[in-house]
Amino acid sequence: MQSFKNLFSPYRGLPKEIYIIFFARIINSLGGFVHPLLVLILTQKIGMDSAQAGLYVTLVSVISAPSMILGGKLADTLGRKFIIVVSQGLGGITVISIGLIEPSMTMAYLLMLSSLFFALCSPAYDALLADLTTPENRKGAYSLTYMGFNLGFAVGPIMAGLLYKNHLDLVFIIDGIATLLATTLIFIFIKETKTKHISVTEKTERKLEEHVEGSVFKVLRARPILIMFAFILLCIEFEYAQWAFTIPLHLEELFNDSGAAYYGTLAAFNGILVISFTPIITKLTNKIRPIKVIATGALCYAFAFGMLAFTTILPFFYVSIFIMTIGEIMIAINASTFIANQTPASHRGRVSSILPLIIGAGYATSPMIMGSFIAAYSITSAWMVIGSLGFISAGLMWLLQKKDLTNQPDTDHVKVGA
Repeated sequence: MQSFKNLFSPYRGLPKEIYIIFFARIINSLGGFVHPLLVLILTQKIGMDSAQAGLYVTLVSVISAPSMILGGKLADTLGRKFIIVVSQGLGGITVISIGLIEPSMTMAYLLMLSSLFFALCSPAYDALLADLTTPENRKGAYSLTYMGFNLGFAVGPIMAGLLYKNHLDLVFIIDGIATLLATTLIFIFIKETKTKHISVTEKTERKLEEHVEGSVFKVLRARPILIMFAFILLCIEFEYAQWAFTIPLHLEELFNDSGAAYYGTLAAFNGILVISFTPIITKLTNKIRPIKVIATGALCYAFAFGMLAFTTILPFFYVSIFIMTIGEIMIAINASTFIANQTPASHRGRVSSILPLIIGAGYATSPMIMGSFIAAYSITSAWMVIGSLGFISAGLMWLLQKKDLTNQPDTDHVKVGA
């Protein structure tokens, strides 16, 4: 019983605002009905063909980029809470309004508008979490909010699937209401954090987080480790995208019509593992520098995806997904922690808008690149390439943490023995 309590020790003693964000994430993802069904809504309800739906999704991703950059700038100037409440509130209202109209291109345009509102508040959330935490408790905080999202997402898409055929209006209305409820929690229980300063006693230990003057590009030039980190993580996200792209293709190739059903069970397995192992991984790695944990996570991807080049039976796919999920948890918890530890508080919003764009480019371009590669060669060759990229990414991340140890103050996890 005591060991079970110790498992959740990284989540104890966090600022109360973190628990509010945790519950807000559960509510938001529990009601996150629209995103998992987006392609089906575009094709089956609005009437787009697959090419038009693909172009639409790509266009939304492209126009979301300037929205994120604007959101980062506004979060640093107007405030984190202000941007979250206004943009997420407008997004929720827009989604509810979609549920009040018949499927049409107007619905598609309003969906695009809601995506812009949600992209606008994304950097503000990252900045808010960084403001509320310190290097000592940051991993626990990011882990808890990550788990909150996954707890809600484990149920939300199932409910959405049940409503989709005959009650599309409720899919949008419930999604929007959940968004507004989550926004209300932020509005009522969390104070603005933009003006929060590091105390005098913490300044020596958190020197990289002190307020600085100048543009975000000046900050990034002064901290090249952040840019190098983002480009290595781009490669890691390129690998991770195979989970949603190459694995379904491989299963279809091996098991024909049963492939889709097997992929569904693997996805459920992944969700169970994320919820079950997030506290365990957090506890085991809580005293280890984030960048080392990320390097280990990249190594997990290398083994998980590389082994699929030699796999033709279903049980080994479960082994692969188990290893991949352990790596996914390691990377998800520690990537934001590392960025927060290296970013001045004055520029958190802007850095949290630019770096995710770099990192996300790996995930966004991977299906197109690997699709062409598979068409020219084979899925087996694709897994060999992805496995090799995993080992290279892990090696580069390991070298980067060596550089960090040499050239940066030890701020990834100060007071390690505390």
